[in-house]
Amino acid sequence: MDAYELDDEPARIDRDAAWAFLSRHAYWGTWRTRDVLDRQLDRAWRVVGAYERASGRMVGFGRATSDGESIAILNDVYVEHAHRGAGLGRALVELMVDGGPGAQFRWMLHTADMHPLYAKLGFAAPDHTYMERPAAPEFRIAPR
Repeated sequence: MDAYELDDEPARIDRDAAWAFLSRHAYWGTWRTRDVLDRQLDRAWRVVGAYERASGRMVGFGRATSDGESIAILNDVYVEHAHRGAGLGRALVELMVDGGPGAQFRWMLHTADMHPLYAKLGFAAPDHTYMERPAAPEFRIAPR
């Protein structure tokens, strides 16, 4: 982890890097246009970037939406393939969830493939108080 730095400064987020990854490699969001992503970033409650110390390049990212009082949704978490396996994803999520103003909030997320990582960070299947209305078909994630 010494080779990386995490930062929650919104102005530092490399929008081009986020777009490059999310538009090509994120099964959950390839439906988006660049304008949609830019609006999501503009409206984000919190963002965290993961930066390679040597180059300063953003190699990981996470975004959260929230009411700012009691509930938050974790969105768009990724670490570039070449930088996985060093604990960067876990550190990014820990900073987002436990290292900021929403540490006591109820956090939600959708994932099709990272259940083991998120379980280590306290995420679990929803309890009986949670319901969800699925997205319209054109916005649903295809099975993997």
